[in-house]
Amino acid sequence: MDTIYKWFNERLPISNTFERHLSKHPVPKKVNFWYLFGALASVVLIVQILSGIWLMFGYENSEEGAFASVEYIMRDIDYGWLIRYMHTTGASMFFAVVYLHMFRGLLYGSYKKPRELVWIFGMSIYLIMMAEGFLGYVLPYGQMSYWGAQVIISLFGAIPYIGESLEIWIRGDYYISGSTISRFFALHVVALPLMLIALVFMHLVALHEVGAGNPEGIDIEKHLDDDGIPLDSVPFFPYKVLNALVGIGVFGTVFAIFMFFFPEGGGYFIEAPNFEEANPLSTPEHIAPVWYYSPYYSMLRAVPDKLGGFVVMAAAVAILFVVPWLDRSKVNSIRYKGIWSKIAILLFAVSFITLGYLGTVPVTEIRTLMSIICTVIYFSFFLLMPIYTSFEKTSVPPERL
Repeated sequence: MDTIYKWFNERLPISNTFERHLSKHPVPKKVNFWYLFGALASVVLIVQILSGIWLMFGYENSEEGAFASVEYIMRDIDYGWLIRYMHTTGASMFFAVVYLHMFRGLLYGSYKKPRELVWIFGMSIYLIMMAEGFLGYVLPYGQMSYWGAQVIISLFGAIPYIGESLEIWIRGDYYISGSTISRFFALHVVALPLMLIALVFMHLVALHEVGAGNPEGIDIEKHLDDDGIPLDSVPFFPYKVLNALVGIGVFGTVFAIFMFFFPEGGGYFIEAPNFEEANPLSTPEHIAPVWYYSPYYSMLRAVPDKLGGFVVMAAAVAILFVVPWLDRSKVNSIRYKGIWSKIAILLFAVSFITLGYLGTVPVTEIRTLMSIICTVIYFSFFLLMPIYTSFEKTSVPPERL
């Protein structure tokens, strides 16, 4: 066995790669629970891939068979219900940990030099996740799947000149049909997962190249020992791995509680209309996306013009990519930023959560007004960032952890 391993290692740098990116990779010795969510996202990604492969065995990607095959998986295949709920619960958990992971990046300036590329890869992962989640949401071909797809795809029709052709191209037909399901299935199980895995790989490689951040927002690479290893670091294995296992255990318990006892998540994970087969002649009383898209859906509804709503919704995601160049603060961590940054990030979090709630409930006049206010706050957080981070008074961070 040693001879075989040596033969492979001479031709493929197994040991060096493992040591550089896992076992001996130096990480800051002082972090908090916010830094668990990146590891949890990796765990859920693996769960989603494995459960998705299993679901493919029983799924039929056709207009006539999509809904029936999901029912077959749920009722007739041994433990099919478990795998299906693992996948649907996993989708919500995936977005939950990624949202918290992104918020941690905003809190501690994980996007600032030299980690701009790490942030851009992360935002690209988020964008692919949104597309992947939407495609998977359509595949069961329930009522909400059908009408949700109808709403989202029709938005592309508002684009001047190319909108109508683009809308037909996305659907693969003049209406949502078996062609739509077939192409969505291909994208959901092949194209986007490959892109997602590639981006996760590049995200991690870029992170390990520049080093992980820490709650203090300081560069641990400034103080090295005689071997060139940061003094305020510990090897990733076993120290951080053992710490992460505790968090993974707690997360796994929460995941299991939802999966076994609240798989529908009170209608936030799977809506009641999605247990009914798609019917183009019967519109659900209230069309709303699952919770992780609802903030952007609120922004869409806050703008009366269809094209304007589409632009605002797209801009809300696009603006995340330029955050590294909007923050002009001299410090990274929110701990040492001024009062304006602290107020801004608090208002941003409240507005995003409020938008999320408003996107799941029927429209009223007061709710539309609240959506407009929260949308303005959301964009103000980013657009005013170069101003309030430039003039606010900051504290001096410590030299070392």
